[in-house]
Amino acid sequence: MSEKEKNQSTVPTAAVGIITPDMSVDECERSLEELIRLIDTAGGETVVTLVQSRDRFDAKTCIGSGKLNELKDLCENNGVSLVVFDVELSPSQIRNIEDALGGEVSVLDRSMLILDIFAGRAVTSDGKLQVELAQLKYTAPRLMGKGKDLSRLGGGIGTRGPGESKLETDRRHLKRRVESLEHALSDLERTRRTIRQARIRSGIPTAAIVGYTNAGKSTLLNRMTDAGILAEDKLFATLDPTTRKFTLPSGIDILLTDTVGFIRRLPHHLVKAFRSTLDEAVYADILLIVIDASDSEWRSELEVTESILHDLGAEDKPTLYIFNKCDSNPQFFIDPLPSLDGRRIICLSALTGQGLDDLAATIEEMLSDGKKNVTFVIPNSDQGVINRIYKNATVNDIEYGDEAVTVKATADAAIIGALSRYIKE
Repeated sequence: MSEKEKNQSTVPTAAVGIITPDMSVDECERSLEELIRLIDTAGGETVVTLVQSRDRFDAKTCIGSGKLNELKDLCENNGVSLVVFDVELSPSQIRNIEDALGGEVSVLDRSMLILDIFAGRAVTSDGKLQVELAQLKYTAPRLMGKGKDLSRLGGGIGTRGPGESKLETDRRHLKRRVESLEHALSDLERTRRTIRQARIRSGIPTAAIVGYTNAGKSTLLNRMTDAGILAEDKLFATLDPTTRKFTLPSGIDILLTDTVGFIRRLPHHLVKAFRSTLDEAVYADILLIVIDASDSEWRSELEVTESILHDLGAEDKPTLYIFNKCDSNPQFFIDPLPSLDGRRIICLSALTGQGLDDLAATIEEMLSDGKKNVTFVIPNSDQGVINRIYKNATVNDIEYGDEAVTVKATADAAIIGALSRYIKE
């Protein structure tokens, strides 16, 4: 695509940031820079930025009439057709701002933009269901609160998603659609639970690759397993989780799952809708937190990642912190690694492959921490114990005999102590 064609295909956009008493100027600037990247990911081009400092949001227009007039002039002078606020707006605020800006200028807030990106990235039927539910719960009331006719929906940023044609004015219809989606996602959750239980019974350990969006999670999975999934220098390049098998140096197999990236102020409805997907981190044996070593904001991004993992209930998992993109500065492989309070960390480049051997060895070490190989001999009358072994240990071999089942497994002290009467010395 030529530069001219690219410019014609993008949406001229204004990004609006607001500094409040609980936010520093630097924090506002970082958040606004991230919003601009989100706009780029959605297909927009930020031609105007506006920042205002306020003690509190204006109830009617968020930024007040004076700043709104300034924004209107900027939009008219720069051909802006979309304005994105880096805060959450109420339906009435969106309507009032659009009325004041006039013309065909549309208004979105940060959450609506993220939902729109997810809608454009959803590939599988599961992902589309999850996005549509989040859109209806968050976006629909805001769209229905606008003074403009809903026939305006149908193209452009903020209008994508499997559910846009469902946004009729009949609220009862929307309620029925939400109920239908929740039922479908409940079925999806049961299916995922069944798959996880099958993985547990298989005895294959699992690792969830998590981290901030665009940290390189998909590139890492591709490099390790030839997964062939999309890996772009864009926010939320990957939406649907992908699981692949990886063989460690000792010959033990492990399942690696790539997950959706995290971001500041991830919309609550999106987290809730994607709960069954995000639970891949909750049920994994270990977490691989990928950090973009080339990003100066990696510490704040790591805080966001750890906060979301805490909210999911996955913060106590054995965790390896992976500093990716270290090829951007070869000194990363020489100097002492960044301090993370004694936590286990490693530097690598998923792009070049440097450091992957150390990663594999470290994962293997983590899986064997405090564990040893034992042989359980389970009488046929006690075969229920076998399920417990599958759930709490890694089964390496199983042999069914006439009177007993012999299970060779790698287990920790807790399961060894609990089932000591079945251990064959």
